[in-house]
Amino acid sequence: MAWIWKKKSVIVTSLIVVVSLFLVVINYSEKPYFLLQPVFGQCFSRNWMFSHPPHKAFKPHRGYLSVPDQEPLKLHCEVCSIVSSSGQMLGREAGAEIDQSSCIWRMNNAPTRGFERDVGRRTDLRVVSHTSVPLLIQKPQHFFGQGNETVYVVWGPLRNMRQDGKGIVYNMLREAVENYPHARIYVTTEERMNYCDTVFKKETGKDRIQSGSYLSTGWFTLILAMDMCKEIRVYGMINDTYCKSEGYRKVPYHYYEAGSRDECAEYLLHESAPYGGHRFITEKAVFANWAKTHPIKFFSPEWQLL
Repeated sequence: MAWIWKKKSVIVTSLIVVVSLFLVVINYSEKPYFLLQPVFGQCFSRNWMFSHPPHKAFKPHRGYLSVPDQEPLKLHCEVCSIVSSSGQMLGREAGAEIDQSSCIWRMNNAPTRGFERDVGRRTDLRVVSHTSVPLLIQKPQHFFGQGNETVYVVWGPLRNMRQDGKGIVYNMLREAVENYPHARIYVTTEERMNYCDTVFKKETGKDRIQSGSYLSTGWFTLILAMDMCKEIRVYGMINDTYCKSEGYRKVPYHYYEAGSRDECAEYLLHESAPYGGHRFITEKAVFANWAKTHPIKFFSPEWQLL
């Protein structure tokens, strides 16, 4: 009987060696793994043994829920081009480059018509402040009409976003979906709003409310993008030292508002406001730090990260 057990041991050992060699071969060869796809399905790939877990953005994000069904946002983008509303976009002629991205994000009601050469044509996602929702509602067919595949993510405080019939902004969004059933509108949950406040305190050492600060739409956009995008390309956003640089380019605060206040004047006004100001300059310093550990790059103008 001993020879039988010895023979079985040899067979088992041989099988282990063969399987191990086979796995090594399919991991480093260009073609053999395709032969196994009919058996194991399309999920079997050459690098399956050593692959990393799926990017977290493939998972539904419960920090953003649809109106009115409360379904979590499902979104993943390889390359996200985030287009700033800044006047820095004017004359850059970055539109063609932006349109090549797999996902194009814009903020609030920033238009493309008439500015295509500088900002591109497509809009896949808009991050919208609760204060900008009325501007969308003024042109509901344009923003929510059939054929518009844009995803809208709206952020705002609970008093405006509450869903018990007393949330003024949420009521607007719910009515928009009733009138335009194809509209894809999501709202940021209270928990996610609190998380964004927590990130601000962690990064700046300041409590947002106690310091009299209002987070910008850009802040919410970058936080969302880091969850949803494999690579982030930001266009038209200035860094935290730009307005102190000699001979900086003076542009309108919004590229689509020719007579609006100079961008740097607006930034400095908000940064020094004792209460109710967006801390644009502080936020840009935080973004620069994030870019050191995340695949974030800034264009038009380019940032020199230290």
